[in-house]
Amino acid sequence: MIRAHVLICGGTGCTSSGSKKIQEAFAANIEAFGLSDEVKIVQTGCFGLCALGPVVIVYPDGTFYSRVTEEDVKEIVEEHLLKGRRVERLVYNDTDAASEIADAATVALSDTTFYKSQNRVVLRNCGVIDPENIEEYIAMDGYAALGKVLTEMTPDEVIQIVKDSGLRGRGGGGFPTGLKWSLCAPNKADQKYIVCNADEGDPGAFMDRSVLEGDPHCLVEAMAIAGYAIGATEGYVYVRAEYPIAVKRLQKAIDDAREYGLLGKNIFDSGFDFNLHIRLGAGAFVCGEETALMTSIEGNRGEPRPRPPYPAVKGLFGKPTVENNVETFANIPQIILRGADWFASMGTEKSKGTKVFALGGKIKHTGLVEIPMGTTLRKIIEEIGGGIPNGKKFKAAQTGGPSGGCIPASLIDTEVDYDNLTAIGCMMGSGGLIVMDEDTCMVDMAKFFLEFTVDESCGKCTPCRVGTKRLLEMLDKITDGKGTLEDIDKLEELCRYIKQNSLCGLGQTAPNPVLATLNFFRDEYVAHVVDKKCPAGVCKNLLTFTIDKDKCIGCGLCAKNCPANAISKTDYVAPGHKLPSYEIDPSKCVKCGVCMSNCKFKAISKI
Repeated sequence: MIRAHVLICGGTGCTSSGSKKIQEAFAANIEAFGLSDEVKIVQTGCFGLCALGPVVIVYPDGTFYSRVTEEDVKEIVEEHLLKGRRVERLVYNDTDAASEIADAATVALSDTTFYKSQNRVVLRNCGVIDPENIEEYIAMDGYAALGKVLTEMTPDEVIQIVKDSGLRGRGGGGFPTGLKWSLCAPNKADQKYIVCNADEGDPGAFMDRSVLEGDPHCLVEAMAIAGYAIGATEGYVYVRAEYPIAVKRLQKAIDDAREYGLLGKNIFDSGFDFNLHIRLGAGAFVCGEETALMTSIEGNRGEPRPRPPYPAVKGLFGKPTVENNVETFANIPQIILRGADWFASMGTEKSKGTKVFALGGKIKHTGLVEIPMGTTLRKIIEEIGGGIPNGKKFKAAQTGGPSGGCIPASLIDTEVDYDNLTAIGCMMGSGGLIVMDEDTCMVDMAKFFLEFTVDESCGKCTPCRVGTKRLLEMLDKITDGKGTLEDIDKLEELCRYIKQNSLCGLGQTAPNPVLATLNFFRDEYVAHVVDKKCPAGVCKNLLTFTIDKDKCIGCGLCAKNCPANAISKTDYVAPGHKLPSYEIDPSKCVKCGVCMSNCKFKAISKI
């Protein structure tokens, strides 16, 4: 009889930290201690707390172990699973939650400050079930929504409930999902298609990947529901090849669903047929644009098409097509089962439901979070994210990746939803949320995203192909200390031109990081061109490293570690010191910062 379950995160983050070896170590030790008939190991998807991986949770008591190593496994098996005593040194200690609950060791995962402000709808099964076991998904009401739709509802009723829910596309544009379906449904054709965008090209974004790794059946079920709603019998999931775990689990989910009669011919004896296929992408950011994605599925170079005609009329292979991303589809089964009013009760007036964010950057709790629309940025950063580490101040948050903009510290109480972000010159995007502290140069940040966009432009239209390159050259000039105030004005003018004239969403949104930083941090641009200084001390060509001779004790660590041999001994001996101090030759210094990181006496500074 099974008396305990050991849940081990099998998402990409924890896998890269060695969770597979930890799983093997648990299996070996459980067998060695004779517990194979009493303890079951379950590989799950992402728990969300990626910075604490590898993560192991033991049920039924819910003990949450973090940063587990292979060497820790024997102790957990012997002490916890055999003798019933927690290994306290490995238990995650949530100080804030513990202060309320009195004993840190008894804090359940749902009571931690990271989790208690979340509302997991899309991520409801991630970290809960074995994603490779269809029966565990079925036990969590899996495929019940598909059964309800096929046996109790008409296609029009399905579209109407999605409309009434207020669900908007989670891929970045925020277009009403039910409306998109309704525009495709009436179009007559011998074949229609459902397409899922699982390419997820934004730097730092891993929301869709985590859903595919932790709950792939929810996508299979949702796409079948969408197919029934618009009259499509074929579906394609376009997923990047760099997601091997996601691809493997999704393929298994498709195969198992077909074996159980949940895909293929005459599903639920309803007369409805639906088949699903995977297409691997090469990670091209431009394929996040729906027409470029469809062009790639067709076997051609991923380039966008002029619209109209829209995909609802002429999409994949020239047939009527509905395209949504993974997160959008993942909401559908729950909307069908719980109703439109339930979903619409979450969020704000125009942005219903929840939103999944990949929280990264200068934040304590990097990972995956799902919060109701309208949650303030302050709550996301300070409560869920645990604040900025090392006592630094929050400076800005980048939303929407290369297509988005930044929210400055002065607007930290902004309620995060589609309309509020648009109003301040930002956008939701697919859900990447990069937090920046006081040491971040906003000009350099804009340059980082623009470098990415220049590389990812398909080159089909001149405003994007040439315009973004010119923008990057201007930013290079400014960060090199060669810019002028006139360059800032030209930069802004070119941004407006590219937005207005580019063919697809990539080019139209490429200037957003530049425009947002110009709007909220123009003083940093001015400092770069007028004072020839980088206020954050990031742009190398505007930095000078110096040694305070009175603080230098003459240990010579800086000189020994300098890769450019730019540091030499002087004749000056500071009062109270016995050895001569050192100095830096600016003409030889490569501004790598190695000297500063090696100085234990803070005698080296950058100005």
